[in-house]
Parts: sequence; structure tokens; C-alpha cells
Amino acid sequence: MRITGRAIGLTAVLGVAGAMPMSPLASWPSLMPQAHAQSAADWPTKPVRFIVPFPPGGSVDPLARMTSARLNAALGQQFVVDNRTGGSGSIGTALGAKSAPDGYTFVIVFDTHAVNPSLIPNLPFDTQKDLQNVMLIGTAPMVMTTNPAKPYKGFDDVVKLAKAKPAALTFGSVGSGSLGHLAMMLVQQQAGIKMVHVPYKGGGPALTDAIGGQIDFAVTSVAVPGPHIRAGRLRAVVSTGDKRSHVVPDTPTLIESGLPGMSAHAWWGWVAPAGLPTPLLARVHGELAKVYAQPELRKQITEQLGMDLVASSPEAMSKFLTTEIGRWARVVKENGIRAD
Repeated sequence: MRITGRAIGLTAVLGVAGAMPMSPLASWPSLMPQAHAQSAADWPTKPVRFIVPFPPGGSVDPLARMTSARLNAALGQQFVVDNRTGGSGSIGTALGAKSAPDGYTFVIVFDTHAVNPSLIPNLPFDTQKDLQNVMLIGTAPMVMTTNPAKPYKGFDDVVKLAKAKPAALTFGSVGSGSLGHLAMMLVQQQAGIKMVHVPYKGGGPALTDAIGGQIDFAVTSVAVPGPHIRAGRLRAVVSTGDKRSHVVPDTPTLIESGLPGMSAHAWWGWVAPAGLPTPLLARVHGELAKVYAQPELRKQITEQLGMDLVASSPEAMSKFLTTEIGRWARVVKENGIRAD
């Protein structure tokens, strides 16, 4: 089967992109039966653990810490960040999946959460059965960047040179099976070109080699190369969003560049152990929505992480996740991709 690169757009999956309900609980009257209202209203009565399945730095850890600080202030209880790293986020997520569904353990997941089921053999939890989706926090496109001295002014130049010299151009990502890697597999298939993937252990090393000219391109979440683009050390060639990113507004998307339906987004979300009582789910979602509605925090997240905030319902996150799992499973299988 040939991959076309067509994807369900974020607006179709989530409704109005970026929209946040004024009252998160108002649309869920059935989720608050009177028998459970008191326990949900009392939450939290002890510290809450936020498992971060990635190390400090990057985007996941600071987002968790921004959120925990706001919840600490709003609810008068400690929200403790617990970094449990490894396995592309699967180790920390497994710990969360095996925790009690009592409203005191949550996991912040990244886009690898949708790739791991097809990439990691014998994953120690079922992504869709052992976890309760709470909220898709937001999304951000990837961006292809290059040293300004390289002859790639736009994506047309990439295609032209890649066709002239098959398997000569190189692109770096944060690892085999990463979103940047998988997105570029789709791009190559749809554009009819062949490039060589160079896996790195993080966005920093990939950008360093792109700046130095050791690789032709780095493919990372849009916020990561932002300072280098503004300083003139890197040029943004093309982005992978449904629309242009506010981080690189002058950079066209792949869709604009002649690849219909070709989009790929980094994303962040909250999950909990399966079995979380519905009133608690509604209470937690409501408190998170209030936090992400704060203008100062929204500005901090969008500027530092390049994110388009969504703050979706649990149902919308479940629909989004199902689409992402299916999409990337096909790419992994058809290209024989294995984890580093």
C-alpha cells in the first residue's frame, strides 16, 4: 500500500482548533452525579504526582512545571513533578498506567505516545485501554531548517536537488521513530524523493550539525530552532503544520509547497490511569482548563514552546490519539522502522 501522506486535519479532529470552552464543566452535566460530587469537590487533599517521562529540558518537563506551579497556587496543594525517563517516554507512562486511578497520579505525554505502540515490542501497557485521556494540551508543527549557506531557499529546491542526486541529501531528527523521522518518510514518499536519515539523541545536537553544515537539514519541533533562525544561523525551509506557524510566519507549509494533506504535529497531553472516576475526571479537566486559559501562561507556552494551545475535552483527545496511532503505525510498518 502506498502512503499518500493525507491526514485528518486538527480542526476536523478537535472541532475549532485552539478553542477553549468558557466553562469546561458546563458542557458535561452528566459527568457530575450527585453521589460523587463531594469527593470530586474536595480534590486534592494531598500532593498530586505529575509523571514526566522525559528528562529536564526539552519541552515536556518545562510544560509540566509551568502547569504544576499554577495549580499549586490555584488549589493550595502540591503538584510534584516526577521525572521517570527512558523508552521514548514509555517507562514513565507505564508507571502511570499501573498507578491507582484516584486522581493523584497523572502523566504528561508527548507525540511519541502515539508512535510507541507500533515501535516498541511488548509495550508494558495498552495505550488505549490502560490509560484515561484527560486533555490534549496543544500542538506544534515541525520545521525543516538548514544552514543559510546551503542552496535550499524553499522546498522546491529540496525536491529538485534530491531528485538530481538520490540519497545524497541528509536530514537529522531526534531519533529513529521520532515524529520528525516519520514525517520525513511521508514527505519523501509523497514528493518522490530519497534522502538519508541521521538519528540524534536530541534536537540540540541535530541543530548543531545543521548549523555546522554536517547535515543538510534538521527536522525538529518549531520552537527548538527559533533562536537560531532569528540569529541568522539557520534558515527555515518549510513547516509541517495545517497552517503557518506564528514562530516562523514567513515559512510556507508542505501543503502550500505542493504536498496536499501533508501535515504532522508535535503534541502534548495529559493522561491518567484507566478507571479514574468520571466526577474526578471532570474536576481535573476543569482545573487544567482554567490554568491554560490564563493569558500570561498562554503567552509563555506559545512563545517558549511554539505551541498552539487547544485544551481539548477527553473525548477529543481520544479521537485525536486514535488517528495518530493508526497513521504512524502504517508508516512504521511499511518502512521497517525500529527504535534506536
